[in-house]
Amino acid sequence: MSYQALARKWRPRRFSELVGQEHVVRALAHALDSGRLHHAFLFTGTRGVGKTTIARIFAKSLNCQHGPTSNPCGECGACVEIDAGRFVDLLEIDAASNTGIDNVRELIDNAQYAPTRGRYKVYLIDEVHMLSKSAFNALLKTLEEPPPHVKFLLATTDPQKLPVTVLSRCIKFNLKRLTAEQIVGQMRSILGAEGIAFDAEGIDVLARAADGSLRDGLSLLDQAIAHGGGALHAGEVHAMLGTVERAKVRVLLDLLAAGDGAGLMGEVERIASFAPDFAQVLDELAGLLHRIQLVQLVPDAADEGDAELGQLAGRLAPQDVQLWYQMAVTGRRDLPLAPTPRVGFEMSLLRMLAFAPAAAAAGSRAATVARPSAEAPMARPAAPATPASPVAPTPVAPRMETRAAEVPAPRAPAALPASWADLIDRAELRGPVGELARNSSLIAIEDRLVRLAIRPTHEHLADGPLVGTLEQRLGAALGREVKVKFERSGDGAESPAEQRARADGERQRAAAAAVHGDPVVQSLIDTFGARVIPDSVRPIDN
Repeated sequence: MSYQALARKWRPRRFSELVGQEHVVRALAHALDSGRLHHAFLFTGTRGVGKTTIARIFAKSLNCQHGPTSNPCGECGACVEIDAGRFVDLLEIDAASNTGIDNVRELIDNAQYAPTRGRYKVYLIDEVHMLSKSAFNALLKTLEEPPPHVKFLLATTDPQKLPVTVLSRCIKFNLKRLTAEQIVGQMRSILGAEGIAFDAEGIDVLARAADGSLRDGLSLLDQAIAHGGGALHAGEVHAMLGTVERAKVRVLLDLLAAGDGAGLMGEVERIASFAPDFAQVLDELAGLLHRIQLVQLVPDAADEGDAELGQLAGRLAPQDVQLWYQMAVTGRRDLPLAPTPRVGFEMSLLRMLAFAPAAAAAGSRAATVARPSAEAPMARPAAPATPASPVAPTPVAPRMETRAAEVPAPRAPAALPASWADLIDRAELRGPVGELARNSSLIAIEDRLVRLAIRPTHEHLADGPLVGTLEQRLGAALGREVKVKFERSGDGAESPAEQRARADGERQRAAAAAVHGDPVVQSLIDTFGARVIPDSVRPIDN
């Protein structure tokens, strides 16, 4: 027996076997079971999402000897013949190759005759938008006054090209693109039933390459099985598609986190030897950064079974993950503008390397990254109010930050910080754990116990994994393991966040007073009736 392609062999024959179009199945099942059957149905959607498959199952439901029913038996003469493609009362027309008026006139002349075998004569017109204008006009009369034994099932990938007069006479169903998870689930079921060995990454890569089309996904699956000699392995799938294995993408991120430029370029050279699609490699890198950010900020939504992902999440600061993700997405967008795709890919990685986190561990050498601080613009009143003698900001020298060596020095007790804010800076508390620290105030450090006061409004932060992260970072800064104890704060010491808010308020009031007190501003107010817009006044950041 000749081999049958998986997309044909596993084509659904019942509504219950369809994947991802529950909203359409539900509506059609209600119509069939209640007997409220319209004469014309339009199925729209991208390629390979099930338009003609649903139309054939619907034709079978209409003509099943036990029907009309939403659950055709699949065993009667009508069901068997429709599945085999030889049912005389199901007329399938490919409008892409039968676009003219003569083809449609033959269809219309035939529609007046009663069905030969079935209950209904069903016309399935695929890619109906390809019909000519004259053909649509000829079809319209039959759509307006159809014989009771005729049903029209129209399918198209481009409904915008259909005349409004045709659209208004059809019940329209929009089929959705399938998600990668739905395609993965169907592939797993098929491979299990076929007894074909596979690995998870290979299926995931094929599902993403299918781009929402299950038929395309199954065609790729057929190709990958042939490429792999009867099995499905990630390496063979990547070789077939010109993509890069996830392990290699993780190596890139490891080297970026370590600030190892030489190693990074060496890995790019190895990846380039596979002639990959560099846009896809940046996609994989962006996807990895997304999963890392989930682990960092929303652990409940992340994949808890990936230990390596958790290690990467612990090494990278959340804000750096955000920055690198944006660089990967922007680099992918700009790839066509680069001299070559590889140059564009390398520049994206080098841009990430230039903005590498200062606390990352270096590889074989220590690296130094200059991060010049930027001056915020001066406070200015609204036009035409301009201070007479604006003060030029004092240039600030770039701050040099040096990454720590890969092998940490033995931990020694550290000197007590000058203040709680100083300890926060020393422990490099950023992101959510930084918010927890800045909204707490230090009561005391008693050997291995750090007592913190926190307002009731921020008690929700002092829960879960943030506390463990806070203890780990504080312990590293103090040179010993510590436990953190939170106590409800009264009206005592201010937290760093409160100190900052109070200082910002004072600086804002001082800036507003300086603008209002400026003689030029006063002259403009008195002469022209000008006014200072309060929200436009900003203090100069130091």
